[in-house]
Amino acid sequence: MAVSKQAKRFKTITLGCKVNQCESSAISHRLIRNGLTAVAPDDAVDICIINTCAVTGKAAMQSRQAVRRAACKNPGAQIIVTGCYAQTDPEVFHDMETSLEIIPQNQKGRICHDLNQELDFSGSKGALFPKPDDFDLDSAPGRTRPALKIQDGCNAFCTYCVVPYVRGRSTSMDMNDVRANLFALARSGFHEVVLTGIHLGHYGLDLTPVRTLSDLLENIIQSSLRLRIRLSSIEPNELTERIIEQVATDERLCNHFHLPLQSGATSVLKRMGRPYTAKAYADTIERIVRKIPQAGIGADVMVGFPGETDDEFTQSYRQVESLPFSYLHVFPFSRRPGTPAADYPDHIPDDIMKQRAAEMRALGREKQRTFWAKQSGKPATVLVEGRRDRQSGLLKGMTGNYIPVLLHGKDTLMNQMVTVRLQEDGCDQKLKGALSPDYRPTRYIP
Repeated sequence: MAVSKQAKRFKTITLGCKVNQCESSAISHRLIRNGLTAVAPDDAVDICIINTCAVTGKAAMQSRQAVRRAACKNPGAQIIVTGCYAQTDPEVFHDMETSLEIIPQNQKGRICHDLNQELDFSGSKGALFPKPDDFDLDSAPGRTRPALKIQDGCNAFCTYCVVPYVRGRSTSMDMNDVRANLFALARSGFHEVVLTGIHLGHYGLDLTPVRTLSDLLENIIQSSLRLRIRLSSIEPNELTERIIEQVATDERLCNHFHLPLQSGATSVLKRMGRPYTAKAYADTIERIVRKIPQAGIGADVMVGFPGETDDEFTQSYRQVESLPFSYLHVFPFSRRPGTPAADYPDHIPDDIMKQRAAEMRALGREKQRTFWAKQSGKPATVLVEGRRDRQSGLLKGMTGNYIPVLLHGKDTLMNQMVTVRLQEDGCDQKLKGALSPDYRPTRYIP
């Protein structure tokens, strides 16, 4: 594959997780530095890069649709398809009646490398990690909370998941490089960064000498860095007491945890290959709340795993009901070819999966309302985003414990940390935030 050196206008279309978003951002910034121009999603381009996802059947379908739309809307453009789905099922794209260039996930760095040899960013052990100059607030309008990928790959091999087969074994960004990237982000004008990875809790275990995620957080705590740091999804059995204590005692670390549950029935967890029990998961939540009562806690919940009985679904529902979650991500089991669960017996009919998902999502909305009601009337620090809410026209932002907030104010508050008092107003999507009378902009610049 070779990106045409005469091409000048490009855009990236990204599906899937924050890791994909981070990789797309790094690709975009490097192409911009090489003289190309990033354009709006609906503008005509010379190059269109689609970064695909394969984690569920729905994500794969959306990836196919994105490729077809891009080819239709950009006749004559160079269409580059990359990402996880381009690795698991490249023949799907080869069979399309359009000219595409397929770059597998494990060769994603070629997109820049083939344009200019100096732009090779294969990184440590073949993982595509960003560099400090891959970040620029001005070239990412409206984006206030960039994701920094510090880990790639997964060693878990849960029975339903295709990701370890696509991204390989766990590999980590060097701790000094993480720190350099964070300082670069702060200098670029960002105030919050999401540390993300495919298996974030395994950060550092492949480094020499061995490091841990808590070691990295301690390095950040001991530095002069003035950024709000948010952890993305972390496995419950890998959230240590030390990490909880670090979040509890340093205001730069967001009091927000996303812990995949998948099922509240231990028998289902065992068939999934998940390395914890329902009780162990509940104990982890209890440890968080004991140290950080205001913490926002989210979870992934899967329904309809092969063989899931009515009783097992009820166990899962009751587990979720009993825990102080602030939100849920609920999804039905998706059969992924090549994974053990794809060949398990007793697959659940679609109508039953849909019903179970609907019940669990309703419970998730109830959990969210309960959590928000408890936060109403309390002060919170909100990072205001770079775009207004489309529906209300108000400013919008996010608290440290992951509550979306709407507030009145001028555009000058965008990309600022502001102190507000949270208020309920019957809105199902966001709380209102009233600026404190003594408000002063909080700038997290080193």
